[in-house]
Amino acid sequence: MKNKLTANLGLKIASFLCAAVLWLVVTNINDPIATYRVNDVPVTIKNANLITDRGQVYEVLDGTDTVDVVTISAPRSIIDSLDKSNIVAEADVNDLTNVDTVAIKFSTNKYNDKLDSIRGNIDSVKLSIEDKQTRSLPLKSITTGEVREGYMVGDVTTEQNLIRISGPQSVISRVTKAQAEVDVSGFINTISTDSNIRLYNEDGEEIVSNNIEKSISKVRVSVDILELKEIPITCKVTGKPAEGYGYTGEVSFTRASVTVAARSKYLTRLDAIELPEGILDVTGATEDVTALIDLNDYLPTNVILAEENFEGKINAVARVEAEQERAVRIPVGKILFEGLPDDYTAVITEPANECSVTVTGLPTVIDELTAEQVTAVINLNTWLETEGLEELSEGSYWMPVNATTAVENVRQSKTTEVRVHIIAQE
Repeated sequence: MKNKLTANLGLKIASFLCAAVLWLVVTNINDPIATYRVNDVPVTIKNANLITDRGQVYEVLDGTDTVDVVTISAPRSIIDSLDKSNIVAEADVNDLTNVDTVAIKFSTNKYNDKLDSIRGNIDSVKLSIEDKQTRSLPLKSITTGEVREGYMVGDVTTEQNLIRISGPQSVISRVTKAQAEVDVSGFINTISTDSNIRLYNEDGEEIVSNNIEKSISKVRVSVDILELKEIPITCKVTGKPAEGYGYTGEVSFTRASVTVAARSKYLTRLDAIELPEGILDVTGATEDVTALIDLNDYLPTNVILAEENFEGKINAVARVEAEQERAVRIPVGKILFEGLPDDYTAVITEPANECSVTVTGLPTVIDELTAEQVTAVINLNTWLETEGLEELSEGSYWMPVNATTAVENVRQSKTTEVRVHIIAQE
């Protein structure tokens, strides 16, 4: 038997080698080795908790968690059955090096044992590993854009006013503010919307990082849109100045009107800021009376001042002037007699044409006073009583003329007498 197995041994070996070579030739002809390239293959990082569990965070550098090109060599029949979803690229943090790189291991999720080779254009993921920092920041809200003309932005409020952020220390330390923005362009009514929260550094540049964790990413923001209205300021002056002085009726303000803002329903019946009595009191005054007024104290509820750089403080001035005297010439024919009995006639004999009536008042008033505005009267009953007489008799007498005017705060200041001739009728 042994002789049969070893007989022609060389020939048998040669035959085997020929058969193997022939098999390889046939195989390569029928199922040749081919190459397959896949672009942008993501790398799965395994066991990342080994970093985060020790209070650190990591960031992938240079986009090395995506392999630009993975090249596979395998028989054509294998290649034809593969697509991108079959490519597996993994980096296990257990293999982290002292230079913070992790080797990438390539495979396929089927026919992996039939591959001739598989490799990527990069072979490791580069990491930046830092201590994790957590901070709390006040959450602010701002508006952008312009509301419709005739309106303004009022209070801007958020449902929450604090946000907590976590991430790499080098990134978190640069964050100086967190804010939500609302575009109010063209609005005339109150806005309530969910707004994304953005982070900024001290230079106002937005900080964007996938490694930053926020306790909230959006917040509900409410923006009051207020209507504008310009209204005057009014004030009623009380009191009476000192003897010889008068209130001119003029009140002046640092500004005569202001612009206020409120929701439309609150402005409908608001036509002026009416300052209450007593703010300007000229009692006993011998000069202008001035009061410092804060308009905020007299605005209706839900109404605010709406002018930039104006806090609401103004001066109000009530004008007080010294009175002056002036003589007004009254034609004697316009002097009236009161209490003259029907059986008597009265004739003014002196002066012949006009008498002078002295009146006192504010200069701006008496300078414009005319004789037509003065009513001159001789009251015979009053004269008789003053003279101690019981009845009127014929004769020539000096009698006082009482002058009044229709002009407020103008009065007769000196006695004027005329000679009156009393004649009994037959």
